[in-house]
Amino acid sequence: MNQEKLARINELARKSKAEGLTAAEREEQNLLRREYIEAVRRNLRSQLDQIDVVEKDGSIQNLGEKYGKKGN
Repeated sequence: MNQEKLARINELARKSKAEGLTAAEREEQNLLRREYIEAVRRNLRSQLDQIDVVEKDGSIQNLGEKYGKKGN
């Protein structure tokens, strides 16, 4: 998610509170929000896939391998 899209999300949110949005702006806002949420999920999944857990028996288990890496 680039800075321009984040700025546009914030701009639409401010406009929504101040004066309301047109149907096209609401659709754009929903699309941008979905893109943002997907980017956050991909980032979080990537971070979680890099975590190693030390089990009680001393073995190391990678969470990405344990729970299966899913397509980003």
